[in-house]
Amino acid sequence: MDMRIHGYARVSTKEQNEARQINALKEFGIEERDIYVDKISGKSFDRPEYQRLLNVIREGDLVVVLSLDRLGRNYTE
Repeated sequence: MDMRIHGYARVSTKEQNEARQINALKEFGIEERDIYVDKISGKSFDRPEYQRLLNVIREGDLVVVLSLDRLGRNYTE
């Protein structure tokens, strides 16, 4: 099975613009269909697109985020 590359972007509010993150992920070579975006606080991992991403990634896949804090505030999880 081939490795797939996925991207994850998150902004904290609906008013914030995620375009910079998405553009950087595309420049990295990630297909738009493989980029998951949430517009929600990072205090919880109960986010729709984050959960969807977890359901599609497989062993050996690569997940790209622009910075660790885009995954969430709780670095332990």
